Amino acid sequence: MKKLLFVCGKNHLRSPTAEMLFSRYEGLEVASAGIDRDADTPLSNEAIQWADIIFVMENVHRSKLSKKFQRHLNGKRIVCLDIRDEYEYMEPALVELLERKVLPLLGTF
Repeated sequence: MKKLLFVCGKNHLRSPTAEMLFSRYEGLEVASAGIDRDADTPLSNEAIQWADIIFVMENVHRSKLSKKFQRHLNGKRIVCLDIRDEYEYMEPALVELLERKVLPLLGTF
């Protein structure tokens, strides 16, 4: 069972879409969080420790992640998906982009 954590700024559109999408796949446990202070679900140390792979939507999220949680990231695989904040929740173009970028990184899907 792979544990995937998707992180964006406010955990409002992109990362919840990824959570909903990939939670449908067998063999995956999926969560999402936001790196910003006013996120719907703020990122926590526990979520980072739980995850096998952390996917961030933009490089700015990776930078904030490194600054705020550096000591909890030791040995964690962090992947930047380079998906800008220009999509609505579950927008078909976002779903297709997430599948195209994430599935090849998971191996068996």
